[in-house]
Amino acid sequence: MSTPQKQHVIDPEVCIRCYTCEDACPVDAITHNDDNVVVDFTKCNFCMDCIAPCPTGSIDNWRVVTTPYSLEDQFFWMELPEQEEISDKDGGGSIEALDQSIEALLAEAHAGAGGKAIAPPSASKPTVNLFNLGNPAEATVQGNFRLTNEQSDNDVRHIILDMGGQTFPVLEGQSVGITPPGTDESGMPYLPRLYSLSSPRDGERPNTNNIALTVKRETNGVCSNYVCDLKKGDKVKVTGPFGATFLMPNDPQANLLMICTGTGSAPFRAFTMRRQRIAPESNANLVLFFGARTPDALPYFGPLKKVPDRFLHKELVFSREEGHDKEYVQDRMIKKAELISQLISSPHTYIYVCGLKDMEEGVEEAFETIASSAGLNWQDIRSELRENGRYHLETY
Repeated sequence: MSTPQKQHVIDPEVCIRCYTCEDACPVDAITHNDDNVVVDFTKCNFCMDCIAPCPTGSIDNWRVVTTPYSLEDQFFWMELPEQEEISDKDGGGSIEALDQSIEALLAEAHAGAGGKAIAPPSASKPTVNLFNLGNPAEATVQGNFRLTNEQSDNDVRHIILDMGGQTFPVLEGQSVGITPPGTDESGMPYLPRLYSLSSPRDGERPNTNNIALTVKRETNGVCSNYVCDLKKGDKVKVTGPFGATFLMPNDPQANLLMICTGTGSAPFRAFTMRRQRIAPESNANLVLFFGARTPDALPYFGPLKKVPDRFLHKELVFSREEGHDKEYVQDRMIKKAELISQLISSPHTYIYVCGLKDMEEGVEEAFETIASSAGLNWQDIRSELRENGRYHLETY
């Protein structure tokens, strides 16, 4: 009999194919094919360096196996296999001890509010990985609009892609991959870079087969410069859609607490537009904490100002605004502690955090402080929220 062993695996439904885990792995145990990102059992040493960079928690999956899954097995998974039934007699190993060692490894590797999440129970079933590396969709650029002031060093673009006659079903909160032309320093084709959708499921305009992205130009970013320089009529290779947890509940009475910086606002634009279209008279709370350096550097600043306050409560926060003290989203959260404590106490509230990874620790500490001041235990609340599909974190 084979001795039971733990195997590190990746959930293909939740994975957004951002390849950060592959870049982070120091022993080259993570690889990919056109469909999936997978872990090589023969190389993985459980160093856990891949855990923290994963924005979705798809990497936090383990199986106790007597015969490890091969790369070929994993390459063609559409979903994770169920845990096989194993007893101690299968090899004399202790299944309980293996489970405990996995839990200990994860506890050590996780930082801040990272970890697995599940989709809201009422969310629509997402389509995942319909178009892959070997079979990308071809989109046509319909528009490329600068969102930030021309004098600002922060060049953020709103890109609209027409999917033509292709069926490309998306949900708010999902991402797509854009593949730039050319090859890297090793002569290999560039991998796609992931961008969150900033338009709702029925298109930038209702009932149009197009999608919108919010993209910031990075000085040395191969893909971001490629996308930001696109012209109307250009053809673009698109993979996806990806993501099965960072989704919007299909409940018009759900409260949405959305916290973001910069282009992390993309999914929240999609959430807000979706709610405006399907439930414009809803009395549920939509609350947005949105951080940027200055008003000129905040994407969608003008359009946001036009969204009625009764529909969307906006807290726009600036860290470099002339004549004002530095302020970050976590600082504003503390100032609005009463509002947030009411929201996190409600069974109808869903929390979403999206943006730079640097914001994660500060936001987590703000939730801790707010909950403690209200006589609540944030760790317990967060665990319950996550277990019920009501806490979602995507930071990069």
